[in-house]
This record gives sequence, C-alpha cells and structure tokens, in this order.
Amino acid sequence: MDLFTEQETEQSSVPLAARMRPRSLSEYVGQEHLTGVGKPLRKMIESGRCHSFILWGNPGIGKTTFAQLLSHQLDIHFLTLSAVMSGVKDIRSAVERAKQNTLLTGKQSLLFIDEVHRFNKSQQDAFLPHIEDGTFLFVGATTENPSFELNSALLSRARVYRLKTPTVKDVKSVLHRALKDEERGLGKRLIQMDEHYLDVLANAADGDIRRALNFLEIVTDLAENNKVDESNIEDVLGGSFRRYDNKGDVFYDQISAFHKSVRGSSPDGALYWMARMLDGGCDPLYIARRLLAIASEDIGNADPRAMQVALTAWDVFERVGPSEGNRAIAQAAVYLACAPKSNAVYDAFKRVMHEVSTQPSYEVPNHLRNAPTSLAKDMGHGEDYRYAHLEPFAYAAGESYLPEEMAQSSFYQPSDRGLEKKISVKMAWLKQLDAESDHVRYSVEEAPFQTDYDES
Repeated sequence: MDLFTEQETEQSSVPLAARMRPRSLSEYVGQEHLTGVGKPLRKMIESGRCHSFILWGNPGIGKTTFAQLLSHQLDIHFLTLSAVMSGVKDIRSAVERAKQNTLLTGKQSLLFIDEVHRFNKSQQDAFLPHIEDGTFLFVGATTENPSFELNSALLSRARVYRLKTPTVKDVKSVLHRALKDEERGLGKRLIQMDEHYLDVLANAADGDIRRALNFLEIVTDLAENNKVDESNIEDVLGGSFRRYDNKGDVFYDQISAFHKSVRGSSPDGALYWMARMLDGGCDPLYIARRLLAIASEDIGNADPRAMQVALTAWDVFERVGPSEGNRAIAQAAVYLACAPKSNAVYDAFKRVMHEVSTQPSYEVPNHLRNAPTSLAKDMGHGEDYRYAHLEPFAYAAGESYLPEEMAQSSFYQPSDRGLEKKISVKMAWLKQLDAESDHVRYSVEEAPFQTDYDES
C-alpha cells in the first residue's frame, strides 16, 4: 500500500506507528542536520536532482520513512526489498518492475533496500549496473557501519548519510502529535494523559520513535474511560517505569550520581546508583561504557589499570551474560571508585586542543621532519635529530619536540596521586637534565625514577 493513500475505513486495523508515518519533511523529526533548511537531503529534494545513497542509523529512527517521503516528493514509484528475506532472484524481479514502471508511466522508481548490509558481495554487485544506468534510484538502509559491511564498489556509487538517534524532545513531539491528530492519530478519543507520562514513554523508547508510538498505543488501549494512569504505564513498561518516577530526566540524574560517586571515591554510592539503574531496566553496557569514560577522564595515569579493568568487565559481560556480567561491572565500578584520581590528562588534552584551534598552524621543526628521500635530506629534514636511545638515560636532554613558537609550552601537569606521583618526579628530573644539559652528565644510578608500579 502506498504510504500516502488514504483508507479511512481500515485505519483502526493499522498500527498507530504506521498511521503516524510522516507525510512531509515538516513532520519528519530528529534529523535536522540532514533535512533542515540548507542541509543536504532537503536540498536534494528541493532541487529534484537525486543521487543514490545509504542511510545509516539505529532501528526505528526513520530510514524507511525518509525513503518513502522522498519517493512521494519526487512522484516516483516506491519499490522495496529486505536483504533478510531476498536473494538475487528478488533483485532481478525488482529491476524488471522498475523497468516496466518507466516503460508504462515514464516515471523512475526508487528501490529501497532494508538491512542492505545483509546482502553478500555478489548480491550487492548485482545493483551496480542498474545504479549507473539510472534504472532506479537506489536507497539502502543499514544499522551497521557501511565502511565495514558494504562493498567499496557500492559505496563509490552511493553517498552515506548518518542518521542521529532522536532526542527525548523529538520523540515527545511525535507523541504529542499522535494524541492531537484526529485523522491518523488518537485525537478523536480525547485521551487524558499527564505530561509526566509522556516523558516516561519518550525516555523508555530510547530514541526509537516507532517503539514510542507502540507504547502510546498500548497504554491508551488499556486506559479506562480514555484516562491514562500510572498502572497503565507500569503494565506496559514493567519495572522500568520506576527509573522515571519523578520526571523525564531522572534516569540521567542517576547516571550523573553514579559518575560523581565514582569520581568522589565512594564505592557505596557507585554500587547504589548502579543497582538503581539496573533495577529500572538500564542496559548494563551503558554503565560499562560510562566506566570507560570515567577511567580516562577522572583516573587517567594515576592508575592506568583502571581502563583495562573497565574493558575487561565489558568483555566478561558479553562472554557470560547479565547474571555474572553485572557482577563484573560492579567489580569494575568499585575498583574505579577506590582508585587514585587524576584529571591531568583530561585537562591537558582540552588545553592543547584549545591551543591548536586558536593558534596558527606552525611548521614542524626541521629536526623532527621525516627524510625518506635525498631531496628531503638536502632540505635539512631530520638534520641534527638526536636518537633518544643513544643518549644517557635514553633521553636527549635539552631537545625540543614542539614548534619553535611554542617551545616553552607545558600542557600535562601530573597530579601527586597514584602512579602520577612517580611520573611527576620523573618529569621534574628530566626538566633538571634539560636545564643542565650543557655542562652536567648523569649516570644511570643517579636516576630517581623507577618504572615498577606497586602502589594504588
């Protein structure tokens, strides 16, 4: 059935998510970076000059919908295949239908391939000549990184557009429209529903607009006298309702509390907020990802093992599943909470990125340049470079590794905690070598820094 064909007598049998599919760009939310004014997909539609492309994004965020919108806007035939269910025979049949459409109506066809990454190389190659000769406008949809899953030949003929996960605000706007729309939505039923419950559904959908509309449809079907109450929400979402029991952003407040508990060296706080999130239905790997960020941002080189502990917990979860895997993530959370803290690398990286973005693009000093050819050598590339391994302590005292204009800059300032305390001692010693490099020689025995790490 054409998405835009009205069949009011059958509306009640069509799921709400299908009825509420956008009919225009003004109803298509969450992808303003591609469909906003002056953005590439809007410009393509407005110009009428279309190219084949791949839509890459999570399920339920509008890949199929955009392809249907495009075919409607261009007034061309819409053909679709699912790579999960189709083979080369189906591809040939679609090609023939596209040719017949052109022959009979003079209009081009848009061939939409869902889950295009599921096609193997030969199946993907089958599209190439027909993309080139304009038999159809090719639009593929994938949830996987096209660079890894699609043939280079296909990628060279189709641009890739990355769709973003809609925000809670985007999802909520669709729910509002569904409640008010009397033609396709629930407007005629005059549903009574607190704003808070819309927050709950929008958060629970996790960026999947189709899922959010399915939630809304079931909740309103359960409501007595068209009035939605808490029991209806709990029946649909189960225990996950509790994580949103105050307002829509409570879940993110809990994530914030978890992060700050680990940063604040409170293993009890970290465990409590982790348990609250898991009890509310949070994906444990979301917590594992946050722990990786904490290991880099808040612990850094004070305990480099923290990042490996977080990675290992993630790996354990994927190998053994939630029951034992949750304990591994909890173990990592406690380790990170108890680890020495330092944001020195985090701060240093921010400072150097600011410098790079605000300063001129300084030249690489000659002694640091590569000299793979005789011409480069004649230009002085690599000249006077001191190979550190041949120097005392494997350190070229007095050498500079920054552009000349920034020779005195210093970004990384290690803390006095954990391993960084030893790193700080070493850096101070190396600076002393720099200061005295013209007249002092050191023996290895005088080095105050040892590389073993035996303290937390």
